Amino acid sequence: MAMFNTTIYPKIEIMTSPDWIDYELIDSGEGRKLERFGNIRVIRPEAEAVWKCLLPASEWEKVDAEFIPSPEENGGHWKPFHKIPESWNIQYKGLSFKLMFSNSKQLGIFPEQACQWDWVQERIRMAKRPMRILNLFGYTGAISLAAASAGAKVTHLDASKKAIQWAKDNQSLSSLQADSIRWMMDDGLKFVQRESRRGSFYQGIILDPPKFGRGPKGEVWEFYKGFPELVQACRSILAADADFMLITAYAIKASSLTLNNSLSEITRSIGGSISNGEVCLQDRSGGRLLSMAVYGRWQKN
Repeated sequence: MAMFNTTIYPKIEIMTSPDWIDYELIDSGEGRKLERFGNIRVIRPEAEAVWKCLLPASEWEKVDAEFIPSPEENGGHWKPFHKIPESWNIQYKGLSFKLMFSNSKQLGIFPEQACQWDWVQERIRMAKRPMRILNLFGYTGAISLAAASAGAKVTHLDASKKAIQWAKDNQSLSSLQADSIRWMMDDGLKFVQRESRRGSFYQGIILDPPKFGRGPKGEVWEFYKGFPELVQACRSILAADADFMLITAYAIKASSLTLNNSLSEITRSIGGSISNGEVCLQDRSGGRLLSMAVYGRWQKN
């Protein structure tokens, strides 16, 4: 006898971030994307863009820099075409972020995630009560800033000292109170396990785990090996009045159903609802959606 309902499947949702002023995906195609961050135009590689570019080559030539990848998975360098600033700032709904060219194709922000910043802020404001938020793998802190600006007390964790300092710079640029965010440089799993032993609970947990990484003491992180244990550990520090959990995953061979199933498993006993889907950018040239990451959300009501 069948033990499951074959007619009910999770709905795959598509999320975009249409409210940007200081960011724009101008065009995409042929393994690249043409973007504007403030007044700076760049070209970055994008394996998902397998279609043809819609804008002429003359438009693609109006760029300040292009990231040239190397044969190594994460290798490459920036090739400037004009004099480029050491750093510059952009804004999103009152939050400010410092951007700069580094030894990777990343500039310091993932603009497609703005829809998640909005959602987290909405959950915090709707709760109308004090909330403690944990942001694991926090990078340069955009979603930590969003949560803090909505009134939450945030614990931001990353294994990189440079990333944490960058996030602190963004906090200062955004004129947020210094005590609104607690900064932690640590291994994510070890920190969550210690919080569990201490009985330290959170009303919201945000995870953005990489495919591969290293902790501050050389701890090795691999998504498929580490994620199941980490997400179970996070369940142990969800407060009795927890409101949400958000997981985003990049550069992994998984669908959003992977995150849906993981969240369903750990929240089965506490109710609530789960949604999942893809986080996308939409190009100006043709309105095409470029999938950047998969996500899963649990919310209490």
